[in-house]
Amino acid sequence: MTMTYNSLVNQLLDYLNRTDADTTAEVPNFIYQAEQRICRESKNIGLEVYVTGTFTVNVNVMAKPGRWRRNITFNFGNGIGNNTANQIVLRSYEFVRNYWPDATQLGPPKFYCDYGYDHFLMAPTPDQNYPFELGYLELPEPLSVNVQTNFLTNNAPDVLLYASLLEATPFLKNTDLIPTWERMYERGLASLNSQDDQRVVDRATNRGAD
Repeated sequence: MTMTYNSLVNQLLDYLNRTDADTTAEVPNFIYQAEQRICRESKNIGLEVYVTGTFTVNVNVMAKPGRWRRNITFNFGNGIGNNTANQIVLRSYEFVRNYWPDATQLGPPKFYCDYGYDHFLMAPTPDQNYPFELGYLELPEPLSVNVQTNFLTNNAPDVLLYASLLEATPFLKNTDLIPTWERMYERGLASLNSQDDQRVVDRATNRGAD
């Protein structure tokens, strides 16, 4: 049976053996903190997403998509049938600024970097409205009463459960089950990361899987 937000809340209260109002009110925070922990400690958790758009002439700063985690690929076409894919290479902020110090000078983009957490900076500044394709890993949508399932409930319910229990431990202050929850969480996380490693190898070596 698929885990849902509501079923996870009930599981947590059962595992914690608590029904008091204070604990019940904190459960959504335990779940959210657990989701953030898993995303930090896993390799490629989230959804692989590809989006297309168009650069704007004379604009070298681009907003990242919502819930962006990290990029997989970034390329642009020539606008003539869009039958080319020119890779834009990730570099450091210092490299990009040094490579193209005058942002008013235009050309086909070659490099980009993180510009804060929410934007990219490109160099050169685009000289045309090139069509682009961005592949990235998207963080799962946070669970709530209105969002009953996400990547974690569908693919790693055990990891989410034990991470949530661990996030509850500072609130509970004392439980003999912490070492058990920690072992179960680490085992589930290792399995999740192993599946991701196998997927990467398959994409790299098994061309029939493309």
